[in-house]
Amino acid sequence: MDNQAEVREFLTSRRAKISPERAGLPAGTRRRVPGLRRSEVAALADMSVEYYAKLERGNLAGASPAVLEAVARALRLDDAERAHLMNLAQAADGSDALTRPRRRTARTWSAHRSLQWVLDAVTAGPAFVRNGRMDILATNRLARAFYDDVYATPANQANLARFQFLDPASRRFYPDWDLAADMAVAILRTEAGRNPHDKDLHDLVGELSTRSDDFRTRWGAHNVRHHGTGTKNFHHAAVGDLTLAYEGLEMTAEPGLTLTVYTAEPASPSDEGLRLLASWTATPRTPAPAPAPQSGE
Repeated sequence: MDNQAEVREFLTSRRAKISPERAGLPAGTRRRVPGLRRSEVAALADMSVEYYAKLERGNLAGASPAVLEAVARALRLDDAERAHLMNLAQAADGSDALTRPRRRTARTWSAHRSLQWVLDAVTAGPAFVRNGRMDILATNRLARAFYDDVYATPANQANLARFQFLDPASRRFYPDWDLAADMAVAILRTEAGRNPHDKDLHDLVGELSTRSDDFRTRWGAHNVRHHGTGTKNFHHAAVGDLTLAYEGLEMTAEPGLTLTVYTAEPASPSDEGLRLLASWTATPRTPAPAPAPQSGE
């Protein structure tokens, strides 16, 4: 992922989203592009047009925190977008050795015993650990059953983004499919800004861009987000519709990993659905009887 191209496309896309009225400027006439002009962003950020144009061309190397904050204010960036801009600037200041993509070893990562104990202690809702590429790395029993569709297809590689865009089953599992797709890509975009040299992330983005028009269009929008808390709708093949709240907890002991727990409103139909799913996962499966011996054996 070319840093200058990433910066250029991100700042251009954010500028296009800000109307003059929202920025407190007169709309005027004869606007050839959506959103603000470069000169208007420069004025709002209290810098020369030439300097802002340099930044928007992708040259963030050496930009001070004060300059970046001024740009963030002018473009009305939210917290996730501001953090993304800072990450892009940090990557721009890296050496050539640091900017070469490197492969992470997260695929061989496994939860240490105490973390698995924590996951297993959560019995009322799905609990799982994922990385920024949306690989599911560890689960409790209920999360394993909850994501049964994801695990059903080995090609998904327990990756929520592959499931979202390459597995037709996701269209049923996510009733609000477009919203879920937007969120998935925004999470990957955020990770790309935070960790731009992850070779596995490069490979995943390339795969999804090649195989999914839905992904490619969303990736080009350069939207980012913090995925900490909220509510999602699901349709599980075994228990039907579920409306679940989620909390994502950044793991201090494992930087870059997130522990997510889904819960349902007490005594709601979704709560009953989770209880039913939990009861099924807790029921030991009876092994199939051995075939009867044939005569003469």
